[in-house]
Amino acid sequence: MSLPTVKQLRYFVALDTYQHFGRAADACFVSQSAFSTAIRELETTLKVQLVDRTNKNVTVTHIGRQIAGEARRCLRDIENLVELARSNHAPLTGDLRLGIIPTIAPFLLPKVVPKLRHAFPQLRLLLTEDITQRLHAKLLDGELDLVLLALPYAMSNVEIHSLFKDPFYLACRENTQHLNPAHYDFAKLAAESILLLEDGHCLRDHTLAACHLQDLDKVNRFNATSILTLVQMIDADLGISFLPQMVQNSPLLAGTEVKLWQTDEYSFREIGLAWRRGSARAEEFKQLGHFIQTVHQDSLS
Repeated sequence: MSLPTVKQLRYFVALDTYQHFGRAADACFVSQSAFSTAIRELETTLKVQLVDRTNKNVTVTHIGRQIAGEARRCLRDIENLVELARSNHAPLTGDLRLGIIPTIAPFLLPKVVPKLRHAFPQLRLLLTEDITQRLHAKLLDGELDLVLLALPYAMSNVEIHSLFKDPFYLACRENTQHLNPAHYDFAKLAAESILLLEDGHCLRDHTLAACHLQDLDKVNRFNATSILTLVQMIDADLGISFLPQMVQNSPLLAGTEVKLWQTDEYSFREIGLAWRRGSARAEEFKQLGHFIQTVHQDSLS
């Protein structure tokens, strides 16, 4: 029996994900011609048409979608095999594919990565920054080894290792017209005074929950697409918001008039690591988590 190669399965899963030959080829770091050849070879091996091709569109066939699902499971099993082999190696060596959300990456990575390189020189950290939903999908598909994220967040088939609490601070421009940051009452805020990130960013949901923001009429209709944009909107005094503690003393606030004010002890998000349930590298990932905890605590002292 002629069997498909791992490369062919990876390429086809990418094509099913991106629904575009060019973007899928770029994601696999291969030329489009080589990518297309591999997909045709896979179709020949399986003796089935996986995609309908036109000049403008690529449509994965019904059987193709079924095969893509099986291909993902096959790749996960292969990843588990590799993880099992790696578990016999020294911890935190070789490639480690880490996903991280954009409301953590620019604040924690500059502190952690240099010390991680010094402590574990044989570790090759491969980073992917994206929103939690897509990182979770990549984790389950075997594209990532683990994810550094903010909690709580509902995730299936993963193990969660909590690292530390990241308190929320009231963020507003100095001398803001919207409130007195030392003595404020949300009930007295004007409509649309609270600025948040757009849907898809877990920081939005965490802010609403942790800071007890129940009156959505107070939330501005215009949402920031990134935390950088959010800070710029606060600096322009378009409203007030809430930012996590790790933003404090970061370059993001340099050159702005944005000030942070402490909130109550119950307003926080948790930072944690997530990896596939049953991973043979769980103890290694916990070791990495302890390292991140230590670096973060040292940065606060």
